[in-house]
Amino acid sequence: MSKKQKKFKSKPNYPLGKQAIKNEADKKTEFYDKHKSTIWTVIIIIILAIFFIVNNTRKVSDHGPYPPNYYDSRTSGDSLR
Repeated sequence: MSKKQKKFKSKPNYPLGKQAIKNEADKKTEFYDKHKSTIWTVIIIIILAIFFIVNNTRKVSDHGPYPPNYYDSRTSGDSLR
């Protein structure tokens, strides 16, 4: 048999640049998969902290209609004794 008739299947040879890009992509997904729960926990805690701060810094007027038969002991000088 001559050399032309022999067919060898070999793996394709990728240049070094493509291999480096392929390995970097794998590292990024590994980091996310490892720390996925931690990342989402931190995001949720930050959102809850923002809601807590906004809710407690708003100014709400204390004046408004009182219910019928409401007695406020601070404002009236009379006591019910």
